[in-house]
Amino acid sequence: MTFLAFLRENARWIAGGFLLTFFSSFGQTFFISLSAGDIRREYGLSHGDFGMLYMVATLASAFTMPRFGQIVDKYSPRTVTLIIVPMLALASIAMALSQSLLLLVFTIYLLRLFGQGMMTHNALTAMARWFSAQRGRAVSIATLGHNTGEAVFPLIFVAIAAAIGWRNTWLVAAAFLVVVALPLIAGLIWQERAPRTSDPQPRKAPVRDWTRGEVVRDPLFYMLLLGVMAPGFIGTTIFFHQVYLVELRGWSLEMFASSFTFMASMTVVFALVAGQLVDRFSATALLPSFLLPLSAACLVLASFDGPWSAFAFMGLLGISYGFSSTLFGAVWPEVYGLKHLGAIRALTVAIMVFATAMGPGLTGYLIDLGVSYPLQIAFMGFYCLGACLLMLHVSQRLSRRSLQSEMASATSQP
Repeated sequence: MTFLAFLRENARWIAGGFLLTFFSSFGQTFFISLSAGDIRREYGLSHGDFGMLYMVATLASAFTMPRFGQIVDKYSPRTVTLIIVPMLALASIAMALSQSLLLLVFTIYLLRLFGQGMMTHNALTAMARWFSAQRGRAVSIATLGHNTGEAVFPLIFVAIAAAIGWRNTWLVAAAFLVVVALPLIAGLIWQERAPRTSDPQPRKAPVRDWTRGEVVRDPLFYMLLLGVMAPGFIGTTIFFHQVYLVELRGWSLEMFASSFTFMASMTVVFALVAGQLVDRFSATALLPSFLLPLSAACLVLASFDGPWSAFAFMGLLGISYGFSSTLFGAVWPEVYGLKHLGAIRALTVAIMVFATAMGPGLTGYLIDLGVSYPLQIAFMGFYCLGACLLMLHVSQRLSRRSLQSEMASATSQP
């Protein structure tokens, strides 16, 4: 089946997943940070105060995800949408009306849990369940909602906030979620996607369905995390300290900001490429190579101070982001099955959120101790090289385990 034919036959379900990740923007760091200056000013917070407050709220959402995220195993994607979108709208209203620090922390917790966490979790779990041999394509397209949101919402927010103020803009966001996002997404995914005769057959027999308890006792799970979590940890860390990096290199902040567009375009292109490769070869087969561009990105940024190195870093980071966003949605059902996928993915999302919350704080602490920031970035690059070797080992182990499982299944059949 061609890519266009795939889109045409599955437009409603793919669009539903795309819109879930697109509207998750209201709980993503890039959107919340658009109000950071106003929040600090009105609440009398320093940069460090707001950063600590934000980290606490984000970590709280990470600890909540493993338990709450299991609802995607019990209810349909449409039912989960009818729960999480109104809660995200309620959090947006709370952001507009909050006057106390305690309510502000709780508001950010809700935004992170239902925006960054549950909207994305619901979308990628649904794509994994609805598609088998075409799972890579489905996941790669759905994750593009994140990139589209990053391209669209900042300009819209700034324009509306200039006209009616930042608090009223959050009220507009809440209204948009209830009036536009909720009926649109629920209408698209009101019916579960059923397998079709035109669907290509999976390359391998389905794996057995692991429980979350079995997964946390699997050593390969933790090895996988050491690779899959690297792009989010490294990207978030470097973006958080971008002002410090720009000062060290003698660049202008405007020049560095312009490189984000290049990164976004590379992410989109290689997310689609990764989707095709996952469907052709499998997610586990791509594990040994997807961190190589990220390793090169870090080593370039650590070693060179010319403005070109910023664009080289962003382009290579975009390649790894594209591959990792697709792999993060495709590798778990491929390795651990579908029955308990919601509980398993909720755990991995929580660990990812925890890692991205801790990264900026850890590197900031090392900077305060006098550890060279370029040296830290170089270490990240060498870490990725080591993780590539580890992922090669993991990929081989998973392939052998899958083969043994297929052989055992074949011999047990009469």
